[in-house]
Amino acid sequence: MGNFETPDMWLKNLTLLNFKNYNTADLSFSKTVNAFVGNNGAGKTNLLDAIHYLCLCKSYFNPIDSQQIKTGEDLFLVQGDFDRDDKKEKISCGLKRNQKKSFKRNKKEYDKLADHIGLFPVVMISPYDINLIMDGSEERRRFIDNVVSQTDSRYLDQLITYNKHLLNRNALLKQVAATRTLDVALLQILDEQLINSGNAIFEKRKQFLLDFIPLFDKHYRFLTNDAEQVSLTYQSQLNEQNFEKLLAQSIEKDRILERTTTGIHKDELQFEIAGMPMKKFGSQGQQKSFLIALKLAQYSYLRKFKNFKPLLLLDDIFDKLDTHRIHKLMEMVSHHDFGQIFITDANKARVEAVFNEIAVEIELFEVNEGGVAHA
Repeated sequence: MGNFETPDMWLKNLTLLNFKNYNTADLSFSKTVNAFVGNNGAGKTNLLDAIHYLCLCKSYFNPIDSQQIKTGEDLFLVQGDFDRDDKKEKISCGLKRNQKKSFKRNKKEYDKLADHIGLFPVVMISPYDINLIMDGSEERRRFIDNVVSQTDSRYLDQLITYNKHLLNRNALLKQVAATRTLDVALLQILDEQLINSGNAIFEKRKQFLLDFIPLFDKHYRFLTNDAEQVSLTYQSQLNEQNFEKLLAQSIEKDRILERTTTGIHKDELQFEIAGMPMKKFGSQGQQKSFLIALKLAQYSYLRKFKNFKPLLLLDDIFDKLDTHRIHKLMEMVSHHDFGQIFITDANKARVEAVFNEIAVEIELFEVNEGGVAHA
């Protein structure tokens, strides 16, 4: 099977109760490659999402936790045992309808979910990633935040604090519009709070991109054999001027619009090909290469800063990628660039053929509507 070392972190098993379309499921995994095969709509992607839950306390696809509970049921439970640095870690996530989510590590409830983020790093590559190119800047900020929060335990708290100060400032601007009087002293306090948390986030995002862009460039060149020139640029108003001046200059505009128009909540990650926007000028193939390079760079970044390999979740990629890109990804698998991998595909024979070709053994699971078993 090739000399696969035991990863420093891997998921040994997964238990589900009333999660999405599953009544129950109980699975044991291989430390290398695990493939979920079955018809479209059977629930393969839901298994990847359950793993994502254990790692990052949330769904990859849907931010509303209560919508993950199986229709007609009152609660869901997702549980798994990880091996991390040769220690066993039991992680469980449960939610009862209309109650707070319960998240436990070794049977102990977390005070803050942010304390869990980054212990079990994970990267998902999914057809839904096209939203990163096609949707608004919020998606791309979320991408940055997702990666940075897995390597910096204080980042999420700083983000929550910034958003709280932003809401307070916007509420004041609305009040000013209603009463036509401005409490200058209060505005100064709110500005100061926003500036402090905004600057901290800006510095971290800027540093992240300095580390990240070379990794992205390397992966894109590898995937496309240097086919075309692409670029990834971090745009922030704070690059141009300090935050204090920005707020002072935009106060009239802010009063008219009743919201804060400058700050890190306006940051953007610009994707370009040959100097033009990737969204308009990139072919489907170029966009796919760009997205996979982004996610592989995320993997490399997490590996570099965590000192161990994240889990890699590959959703339906054989169906959506051409042979060349699949071959490139499999080259990386055969070179042991990744740790534990979870993959979904509708075509069992295709999965077997792809991994046979690189002489990597896989653990196969067959998924039928709401049921899953070792193949």
